[in-house]
Amino acid sequence: MFRRQLLALSTGALALPGILRAAPAYPDRSIRFIVPFPAGGGTDVWARLVAEAMQPLLGKPIVVENRTGAGGIVGAQAALQAPPDGYTLFYSIDAFITALITQRITPYDPLRDFAPIGRLGATTITYTVGPAVPATITTLADYVAWAQRQRSVPLGNWGAGGAAHAFAVLLEREAKLPNAQHISYRGEAPMLQDNLSGVFHGGYHSVAVNDTVRAGRLRALATGGPDRLPSLANQVPTMRELGYSERFDFAGFNGLFAPAKTPQPILDRLVDVFRQATTTPAMLEKLRVLDTIHIYEDPATFARTMEKVSRDWAKLTEELDLYQTAS
Repeated sequence: MFRRQLLALSTGALALPGILRAAPAYPDRSIRFIVPFPAGGGTDVWARLVAEAMQPLLGKPIVVENRTGAGGIVGAQAALQAPPDGYTLFYSIDAFITALITQRITPYDPLRDFAPIGRLGATTITYTVGPAVPATITTLADYVAWAQRQRSVPLGNWGAGGAAHAFAVLLEREAKLPNAQHISYRGEAPMLQDNLSGVFHGGYHSVAVNDTVRAGRLRALATGGPDRLPSLANQVPTMRELGYSERFDFAGFNGLFAPAKTPQPILDRLVDVFRQATTTPAMLEKLRVLDTIHIYEDPATFARTMEKVSRDWAKLTEELDLYQTAS
């Protein structure tokens, strides 16, 4: 009996390395990036750029899936509802944090439920007007003087509670625009189409519209953030340069996340691949063309950035009373 037990134990011990070797290495199938805004917007553009760069390093396809709604909340929830196995990741801007603050809901805790993999960068947003505004208006001062005489001042944004909405509210208040109406969309792409169609006067857009501006289909009047956009620096000043408050200096982020319960070895692999993919000369050149400031941050640094954005946005939301102005 003892010999049979010993033999069984020995056989099991010998077989164990084979069992471990049989475990599939990550990844062994395609990976999904959930993006909480529609295709064609800035977040979608960055996500696809990162996915394309990470694919050859991981050796598997990365599929981008757009899950829109509630200013980024719907996509965030979809990512958290998936198994935390590294095959469903979340690419987002800071909206999935700021929308919770503005809407005063807590379906998840962005600082606890998500593990940051890496930050790609930051960009400013630009106030642009379309055919709803006379073609003779080419500066923000001209626009404000014209808008103050209008019975209705419709301003578009890509999601209630996001940066484009907050900056539009700031513009309304600091420029003293009467009868402002804030129109919220389920992402930047549909907002852009309505801006081009003349549904509203204008709104703050991401870098996704810069080609449209350069083509003359929209007019850029001013940019938020501390610095001018490189591609428009010769003709488009910042809000601060035009005398508006430091609140227009707020800068968010874009980057990649995983559900917090994802196994650490998988997170480590993703962190390493993200860093490699997003710090190459080729990637830096693509970001430059997109007017995106490259700011790589590792998980620990990125987590601190998330915490700061949460604090800053809570303060801004309180100051602007965005709880009530969100639509």
